[in-house]
Amino acid sequence: RREFLQRVGGAAVVYRFVDSGPFLKAAGANDQIGLGFIGVGIQGTNLLRAFKAIPGVRPVAVVDLYDGHLARAREIMEGGVATGKSYEDLFGRKDVDAVVIATPDHWHRRMVLDALDAGKDVYIEKPMTWSIEQGKSIIDQVKKKGRLLQVGSAGKTSAVTAKAREIVKSGAIGKVNMVRMANNRNSPEGAWVYPIPPDASPQTIDWARFLGPAPRRPFDAKIFFRWRCWWEYSGGVATDLFVHMLTTLHEIMETVAPRSVVSQGGIYRWNDGRSVPDVMNSVFEYPENFIADLYVNLGNSRAPHGTVIMGTEGTLLMEGMNRLVVYPEQEPPAAQRGAVASWPEAMQRRYFESLGYTADGKPKETRPPKKEQEIKVPRGPSHFEYFIMSLRDRSPSREDALAGHYAAGAAHLANIAYRKGRRMHWDLKTDRVSG
Repeated sequence: RREFLQRVGGAAVVYRFVDSGPFLKAAGANDQIGLGFIGVGIQGTNLLRAFKAIPGVRPVAVVDLYDGHLARAREIMEGGVATGKSYEDLFGRKDVDAVVIATPDHWHRRMVLDALDAGKDVYIEKPMTWSIEQGKSIIDQVKKKGRLLQVGSAGKTSAVTAKAREIVKSGAIGKVNMVRMANNRNSPEGAWVYPIPPDASPQTIDWARFLGPAPRRPFDAKIFFRWRCWWEYSGGVATDLFVHMLTTLHEIMETVAPRSVVSQGGIYRWNDGRSVPDVMNSVFEYPENFIADLYVNLGNSRAPHGTVIMGTEGTLLMEGMNRLVVYPEQEPPAAQRGAVASWPEAMQRRYFESLGYTADGKPKETRPPKKEQEIKVPRGPSHFEYFIMSLRDRSPSREDALAGHYAAGAAHLANIAYRKGRRMHWDLKTDRVSG
């Protein structure tokens, strides 16, 4: 810790994210990676573009349940991609080395297991699972099949996250006792109230396939395009937004998972038929003796965002993936004026003078205020590039099934606490939840 503070001069430290360009160079003809995409809605389209931009990566096939998504994928790929509605069709293609899954949560487990069984590596969007119970089967299957799986939470591999982890580990902010994390929005798009395509119908959407393992219900385009608003297909704000924060938290704090959580919230802004809350606050207790206070508010965008890591000797402020600031704690004065104000004056004087203060309790020397010091943090490989690196050299996944299970599981635990209205505990050895 002393060495760290000496390097930064004891001042507040600002770390800024610096873009230093792509990290993967063009691959040879025999080193091309062929990807198949399962789901090309909002995030699936983002993933298609991101992987397409990586040298040596070739999207070869796309499947989705809505005709419009497939048409857009063909436009992005300028026609150079096969399209269809059955994800199983990807598994028989020899030019598909790995699949990228970006579907509603309730399909994740089945698709991951099918892909692994077919001998494909997997990039699965967060959350890895729809429930805590589903995690173990994926972990076991990854190990059994010897395949690679990476979960899609970019905070896990961010250079800023790595720097934050270094700062915490150095002891520069002392013993961490509380972390506060927030993600707030106040717009229809932020609350998943997406526009419905005018051609949405049973003729353009495979509704039965969408429902899959969920209960049967009549066709509803609103549910198909806004599925995050219902428990049957999603974990709501916890698995969509908390899980990003939890992944980053676990990486920075070098912790596995919380041991308990309490939650409060409700539908306070978007009373549009959804069943998941639009405002939620959960407090997680970790075995390393700190708590993490996580917030999501879909009805206000002005509240503070980002992460605040509080320790006995300093505070680390992390604003998204772009900025870090370390604020060392000020040393308390050696002499306490308020506590001795009720003492007789002679006794007060002796007390102050014994500590090197003036007789009336004023310090003989004052220190200048500490100033900020900016340090640049070069950008590392993207989360997507890390996946491709692992595919090429068979190196371990940077966010494997175990990490994905613990991040998603913590979010699921928060939902269980919210729905049951009581504190819930998680036994990691058995995956048993109690409360």
